[in-house]
Amino acid sequence: MIVKMNKYAFMVYYREYDTFLETLRNLGVLHVKETNSILDNAELQALLAERKRVNLALRFCKSLNAQDKSVTLAPGRELTKEAGLKLLGKLEEMQNKKVQLQATEASLEKDIAYMEIWGEFSYANINRLKRAGYDVTFFSCPTSKYEPKWGEEYNAFLVNNYQSVTYFVTVTKTGTAINIDAERPKMPDRGLAKLHLAYEQLRENFKVLDKQMKEFAAAQYNTLIELDKNIQNEFNLSNTLVQTDREAGDKLMLLEGFVPAEDAPVMEETLEKDGYYFQQLDILDDEKVPIKLKNNKFTKLYEPITRMFSLPNYSEFDPTPFFAPFFMLFFGLCFGDGGYGLLVLIVCTILKRKVNPDFKPYLTLFQFFGLAALIVGSCTGSFFGIELAKVPAFSAVKDYFVNSDNLMTFSIIIGLVQIIFGKVVAALKTMSQKGTKYGIAPLAWVFIIIALCCFFGLPMLHVQLSDMVKNIFMGIAAIGLLVAFLYNSPGKNIFLNFGTGLWNTYNVASGLLGDTLSYIRLFAIGLTGAILGGVFNSLAVDMTEGMNVVLRAICMLLILLIGHSINIGLCTISSLVHPLRLIFVEYYKNAEFEGGGKEYKPFKKA
Repeated sequence: MIVKMNKYAFMVYYREYDTFLETLRNLGVLHVKETNSILDNAELQALLAERKRVNLALRFCKSLNAQDKSVTLAPGRELTKEAGLKLLGKLEEMQNKKVQLQATEASLEKDIAYMEIWGEFSYANINRLKRAGYDVTFFSCPTSKYEPKWGEEYNAFLVNNYQSVTYFVTVTKTGTAINIDAERPKMPDRGLAKLHLAYEQLRENFKVLDKQMKEFAAAQYNTLIELDKNIQNEFNLSNTLVQTDREAGDKLMLLEGFVPAEDAPVMEETLEKDGYYFQQLDILDDEKVPIKLKNNKFTKLYEPITRMFSLPNYSEFDPTPFFAPFFMLFFGLCFGDGGYGLLVLIVCTILKRKVNPDFKPYLTLFQFFGLAALIVGSCTGSFFGIELAKVPAFSAVKDYFVNSDNLMTFSIIIGLVQIIFGKVVAALKTMSQKGTKYGIAPLAWVFIIIALCCFFGLPMLHVQLSDMVKNIFMGIAAIGLLVAFLYNSPGKNIFLNFGTGLWNTYNVASGLLGDTLSYIRLFAIGLTGAILGGVFNSLAVDMTEGMNVVLRAICMLLILLIGHSINIGLCTISSLVHPLRLIFVEYYKNAEFEGGGKEYKPFKKA
C-alpha cells in the first residue's frame, strides 16, 4: 500500500534556521519539496561529483577486499572533508599509476614480440659500426618480393622469415643510397635482453602497487564510507537550503515538505515544544507527492520489481500486492520442473546463511519461486526432465498429473483471470480518483466478460449448464452492455455515450483476444524447459551406451550436471523475463497503471 502523506509549510526566523534544520534532520521524517532545480546550482553539482568519486573508490576497494576472504577491515575514521578527499586522491593516484603501467606493459609486450622476430643483438655493436663509417639498416618486405641481388648490392643479411614476411638488414658505408622496395620499420630502442629485463621490473612494480592498493582498501574502506556519509549529509543540507524561499528581506525562511501521516504527530509535538511555526497544507490534485510503500513480509519482496518499472503515483494503488501472487505463479509455470524448483529452494536456503543480509530478501524471493516451480512441476509430473507418468512407480497416480493440453487451458484461464482482475483494479482506481459513478461502466465490462466467458467457456470444459443458468449469464451480459453503452461518460448525452460504448466494445474485444493469447507462452516456455531436460537425460543414456559401469556413471553424471545446469540457467532467465513482460505490459495496461511516482527520501543523517 501507499503510505498516506501530510503536507506541511514551515516559517522560521533566519537566526533559528540552522537549529530548526538540525531538529528536522534528527527527526528524519520530512521529505523536502523540491521547488528549485539542483542542476543550476554549482555547489550541489560539485557535491554530486565528489560523491561519485567516493562511490567509484568504494566499489574498487570492495572488489579488492572480496579477493581475500581473510582480510580484516580497519574501523572507519572521522576525517575532515579536506583530509578525506586527500585520502581519496591517494587512491586515484595509484589507480592512474596502474593505468600507466598497463600501457607500458602493452607497449613492452608489443616490442618483445617484434624483437623476437629479429632475435638478440647489441645496439652497442651497431653504434660501433656507425662510428667506423658503416650504417646498419633494418628492412621488412613480403617474402615474394625479396630480391637475392640485394645481398650483393647492399650487403643484405637475411634475419628471419615469419608469416610470409622477410626480415633483413643491410650493412653499407655511411652515405650510401639504398634503393630497396621494402619497409623500414621503426625499431624498439632496446635489445631483446633489456626489454625482458624491463618487463620483469614492470611486473615487480605491478606486484608492489597491487599490494599497496590492497592494503589501502583494507585500511581505508570504512573511512571512505564515513566520508561518503558526510558528503551525503552536506548535500542534503545544502539542497534543503536551496529549496528554502527567503521572504521579508531574507529574515524569514519558508520551507515545504511531506511527512508520513503516521509520523506527523511526533514531528508536530517536537516542533511545537521548540516554538517553531508550521501549518498543514492541502495536497493538490496534480502535485508530485513522494511515495513510500508499506507491505507485508511476502509482498515487500516484490517491491524491487515495482521499482524496475516505476513507483505508482500518489493518486493510484500500489500494484505490488496485486501482482505478487501472479508473478510467483507465472514463474512456476515457466520453470515447469519440480526437480529444478526443489534445487532452487535448497540452494537459496543454504546461501541465506552465508550471504550479506542485504541479499537475503532476494534469496527469500527465489525460495518462493522455487516453491512455486516445485508445486507446478509436481502437478505436471516433470522432475529433472523425467516424465513421472511414465515411471512404473507412479502408474497408480499417473492420471492425476496435468497433461500439456490441460496446462495450456490453465494458462489461458489464469491469463483471463489476471486480465479481469486488472480491469477490476482499474475500475476501483477510477472510482477512487474521480468518483463512484465513473467506475460503474468499467465494472460493467468486468461482468460482461465474466458472464460471456462462463457462457461459452464452461461448455468447452465439459461443464454442462442448465438453460436457466445460461439465461442468467446472458442477462448479466445484456445488462452490463446496456450500462457500458449508456453510462460510460456520466453527464454526457446518450448519443455520445453510445458512440463511446461502440468504440470501447471494439477495444475490449480486440484487446482481450490478444492479451489472452500472450499467456499461452507460459505453457510453451514451461513445456520447453521440461522437454530440454528430457533431451539431456536421453543424451546421458545414449552417449554412454557400451561403456563399462564406472566410466558410464562418471560420464552420465558429467552430461547431466552440465546439461541440467544450462537448462536451469535458461529456465531462470525465461521464467523472469516473460512474467515481467506480462506484468509490465498486459497487467499494467488492463489495470491502467500510470506510474511516475517519486520515492520518499526523508531529510536525515546518513
